[in-house]
Amino acid sequence: MSAEPLLADAPWLTAGGTARVLELLGSDGEEARVVGGAVRNALLGLAPGDIDIATTALPDEVIRRAKAAGIKSVPTGIDHGTITLVIDGHPYEVTTLRQDTETFGRKAKVAFGRDWVKDAERRDFTMNGLSVDARGVVHDHVGGVNDAKARRVRFIGDPDQRIAEDYLRILRFFRIHAAFGAGEPDRDGYLACIRGRAGLANLSAERVRMEMLKLLLAGGAAASVLAMAEGGLLQPLVGGVVYTGPLATMIAIERELGLAASGTRRLAALTVAVTEDAKRVATRLRLSNAETKALDSMGHRWWRLATKDEANARRLLYRLGAERYHDRVLLGWARAAEDVRSPRWRALAELPQRWTAPKFPLKAADFIARGLAEGPALGHVLTLAEDAWLAAEFPLEEAALAAIADQAAARVGRDERN
Repeated sequence: MSAEPLLADAPWLTAGGTARVLELLGSDGEEARVVGGAVRNALLGLAPGDIDIATTALPDEVIRRAKAAGIKSVPTGIDHGTITLVIDGHPYEVTTLRQDTETFGRKAKVAFGRDWVKDAERRDFTMNGLSVDARGVVHDHVGGVNDAKARRVRFIGDPDQRIAEDYLRILRFFRIHAAFGAGEPDRDGYLACIRGRAGLANLSAERVRMEMLKLLLAGGAAASVLAMAEGGLLQPLVGGVVYTGPLATMIAIERELGLAASGTRRLAALTVAVTEDAKRVATRLRLSNAETKALDSMGHRWWRLATKDEANARRLLYRLGAERYHDRVLLGWARAAEDVRSPRWRALAELPQRWTAPKFPLKAADFIARGLAEGPALGHVLTLAEDAWLAAEFPLEEAALAAIADQAAARVGRDERN
């Protein structure tokens, strides 16, 4: 165990809402510290992110003190000792120190306590088991300071036991490594994840989806996902073949183009070769409707983009809209096994920046004026005319539009007569 004044100059700790909560819960025989990811991030020189606070004060006492100080409290997880305090619109999650009395995944039975060591030892990874008090003193009961500095993600205690307590920790191991680790994953942790992989079947799809999308957004996603695939940990989650090469290429393309990372786009690169894959993955991970539609669109005949010139690409852009077109192009590029600096693919990807598709200018009235009655034939003629307009590369001149309308109306008239 070590305690060093490492964060005394951290403004997020010594001022504002965090300092107020620590002062509120750190007096009259009670103690409070910031715990977990915020401490880890600060040691790594990163923004603290969400600030979680642990305290020796029992939940009822937290609520009592908050009320006396005029601070709103919300019992977001009171059965497990968690109260959310809201200061200036910002939430601070406060949890009473705990120790497990029985462990069986997310439904572990816990008892409240006052022992900071036992509270740290029940957490997942050493770099997440740190705490810092109001003076900026970092308390390390599990070797997390050295591991954080070395960017080594290591389970606290016995990795097999930590995983058996909650099999989601397998995904968290790779996700935290992708975000904060360096080099190869910790060997003991990696082998324990492989030994415990059968337990992944017990996880809800919603929890897997959340961790997978977070993992795919992390800076080291490509290497961590490859390690998962090599350990046989990915196929059980998505129920099919995974494509680590296209995922790595998709990440490189996003960086080449200066794009924000997209979890959905990266998930498509990893799992989707055809639309049937998209449906399977959406079902296995309980994706949202928007995510499902995005994967399905990306997987629809993306291979045709390999032979498209700009004229054909414009027609696809018109049909799909800018966002769907862009994502499908990037998936096609990621699977094309071409250089991420390919000028042809880059031109296709950047087409929406250079060209905006015009609106189809012909209306139902244009065909009613040509003698067509309202009804199914009118919808048919509009479709024919729009196809002809696209084939002619979006003309807007009156003469060209009139010719397209005349030809479509005449064709529908012949069809009706026949």
